[in-house]
Amino acid sequence: MNTFPTNESKETLFALVSPEEELPQPSSPPKKTAWKICGSNYPLSIAFIVVNEFCERFSYYGMKAVLTLYFLYFLHWSEDTSTSVYHAFSSLCYFTPLLGAVMADSWLGKFRVLSMVGLFLIALGTGGIKPCVAAFGGDQFEEEHVKERSRFFSVFYLAINAGSLISMFVTPMLRGDVQCFGGDCYALAFGVPGMLMVLALVVFALGSKMYKKPPPEGNIVAKVSKCIWFAISNRLKNRPSEIPKREHWLDWAEEKYPKQLILEVKALTRVLFLYIPLPMFWALLDQQGSRWTLQATRMNGNMVLNPLLVLIFIPMFDLGIYPLVKMCGINLTSIRKMATGMILVSLAFAIAATVEIKINELSPHQPGGKEVYLRILNLADDEVKVSLMDYHNNSLFLDPIKPFQKTTDHSKMLLTTESQHFHFQLQYHNMSVTSEHILEEKNRYSLVIRADQSGVSSILVKDMVTSTANGMAAVRFINTLDKDVNLTLSRDVSLSVREDYGISGYKTLERGKYHHVQCRTEDKDFSLDLGLLDFGAAYVVAITNSSDQGLQAWKTEDISPNQMSIAWQLPQYILVTAGEVMFSVTGLEFSYAQAPLSMKSVLQAAWLLTVAVGNIIVLIVAQTSALVQWAEFILFSCLLLIVCLVFSIMGYYYIPVKPEDAYNLEDKCLHIKENARNLVTKKTKL
Repeated sequence: MNTFPTNESKETLFALVSPEEELPQPSSPPKKTAWKICGSNYPLSIAFIVVNEFCERFSYYGMKAVLTLYFLYFLHWSEDTSTSVYHAFSSLCYFTPLLGAVMADSWLGKFRVLSMVGLFLIALGTGGIKPCVAAFGGDQFEEEHVKERSRFFSVFYLAINAGSLISMFVTPMLRGDVQCFGGDCYALAFGVPGMLMVLALVVFALGSKMYKKPPPEGNIVAKVSKCIWFAISNRLKNRPSEIPKREHWLDWAEEKYPKQLILEVKALTRVLFLYIPLPMFWALLDQQGSRWTLQATRMNGNMVLNPLLVLIFIPMFDLGIYPLVKMCGINLTSIRKMATGMILVSLAFAIAATVEIKINELSPHQPGGKEVYLRILNLADDEVKVSLMDYHNNSLFLDPIKPFQKTTDHSKMLLTTESQHFHFQLQYHNMSVTSEHILEEKNRYSLVIRADQSGVSSILVKDMVTSTANGMAAVRFINTLDKDVNLTLSRDVSLSVREDYGISGYKTLERGKYHHVQCRTEDKDFSLDLGLLDFGAAYVVAITNSSDQGLQAWKTEDISPNQMSIAWQLPQYILVTAGEVMFSVTGLEFSYAQAPLSMKSVLQAAWLLTVAVGNIIVLIVAQTSALVQWAEFILFSCLLLIVCLVFSIMGYYYIPVKPEDAYNLEDKCLHIKENARNLVTKKTKL
C-alpha cells in the first residue's frame, strides 16, 4: 500500500551522520537586542549585577567588621584564637569558589549558581557567588565592546568597596549604639547584613529576563583533568628517541581529545602557571585587617581608609593616570600593572615597618630582668615623705609626695635577685611608719598611701606593663569610702569595688568621654565624671568624699595614651590601595579575558584561590614566626619584591590570548563541522 500522499515527490533527503556527530540543529532564532544604559554600549543587565554585588559585599564585610569583636567580647576568645579563626574563615571563603566554579561551568551555569546556591546556602554562598558574578557580568557584553567590558571590572570593584566602606561604619554602630539581650546588639549587627543578602537576591532576580545566560559546557573540570592526565601518560609511554617530538606537551592528547579542547587547556595552564607567585601579594594585602589593624590600636585615632581610597583611586587611575601613562608612550600591559602593584604594596610594608619602629620608641618602656618601675600614689590628706631603707639609690623620692599628686612617671629600681624585699619608711605629720613589700622583676607597681585615725599605711599594687593590645582604654578603681560601690561603666561593663580602699581589676572600655558613670552604694545613688578615656591609656580612679565637694573621682594615668597619631598610617595605606587597584582590578579583567570560553568561572575561582593561599601564608607566619613585628613587615616586603621579580620574568615570556582568537577558532571549528555535514548529505530516491 502506498502510504505517500498523492501528487507529492517520492524523493527524501537522508543525512548520513557519524555516530559521534550531533544531528543538525535548526537555525537559531534572531538574536535578541540587549537593552543598553542611556544609549551607551553598556548592557542594562550589569546594573542589576553591580547592585547585587554591592548588597552582597555589604553583607560580607559588614559581618566581618564585627566578627573579631564578637569573638573577643561575646565568645571571650583570646586575641590569638580570634585572629587565627578570622584568617581561617577568610581562607575558606576563597577556597569554596573552586567548588562553585565547577558547578557553574559544568552543571548549573553562572546565573543559577548565583541565585540557587550562592544566595540560599550561606555557608557555601561565598563559594557560589565569588567565581561567578564577575565572569557573569563580563558575559553580558558583546565581544566588540572590549573597552566597555574592561571598564565594567572597575565599576564592579567600586561596588565591592562601596559596600565594604558603608558596612564598616554601619554595622559597628548597630552593634554598639543599640542594646539588645542586655548588651551589645550582635543580633542586629549580623541581622542587617543578612537582610541585605535577601535584597541582593531580589535585585538579582529582577534582572533575570535581561541577562545573557551562557549554557554550561558539561563537566569541564573533569575534561581538563582527563586531557592533562592522558597527555602526560601518553608522553611517558612514547619516550623512545625515534618517536618525533611534539611542539607542546599537551599535543600528546591529540589521539583522544579534540584540538579545540587542547588549545583551551593550553591557554588555561599558561595562566595557572602565571598565578603561582600571586598568593604572596594577598598575604600582604589581607594583613590590613589583622596586623595593620593591631598596629592602629597602638596609635592615637581611628579611621577606615582602604575602602574609601579605593573609591577615589579607581576612577583616578582609569580616567587620569592610565591615559596619561599611555600618552607618554608607555605600554602598560596587564602584567606590568600587576607587577607595579606588587612593588607598591612592598613599599607600603617597608613604611609600615618604619611606623612600627617609631611606635615602639614612643611606647611605655617595659622593665627588663632584675628591673621594676615604682611610683607613689598619696591618697592621704597631707604630704608624705617616702624613703627606701637599705637601698643604695636614695635619690628615688627626694621630695615629699603631695596629696593626690598626679604622675605617670615610674622610677626605675634595680634588684639584686628576681624578687626582693624592701622596707618603705613613711613620714606623715609627726609620725614615721615602716612597711615591708616584695617587688618582683619585670613589673610596674604603685605604692598607694592611705591615712586614717590610726595613722598612715601603704598598699602595693601591680600596674599594667603595656598598653592594651586592642587600643581600648583600661581603668581600675580605688574605693576610699566606708561602703561598697557598684559602678556601671557601659551597657556590658559593670563592677563592684569593696569598701575601705578596695582596689578593682582593670576594665577595658572603648575610647570616649565618660561624664556620667552611674554609681550606687547601699543607701545612695550618684554619678562620677571620668572625663576622656583615651586610646591605649590605663587609668586609676580613686572614689573620694570631701567635705566641700562631696563624692567625686580623682583620676591619674597608669600608662599614657598612645603617642603616635594614626595619620602616620596614611602613606602606607595610600601605597597599598594604589597597589590593590593596579593588581586586583587588573587581575579580575585579566582572568576573564585570558580564560577560554568554557572556563571563565574556573579561572575566576583559580584567581580567588590565590587569595585563600595568601591567607594561609599569614596564618602560618602568625603562628610560627618569632620575629618582632617590624622585622616581620620587612620580611614580607622583601619576599614580595622577590616574588615580583619572578612574576615579571614569567610575564615577559607569557603570550596573551586575544579574545577574538578564541572566537575565531570556535567559529572556524563550527564552520568545518557544518561543511562536513553538508558533504555527507545525499539525495536518495526510494
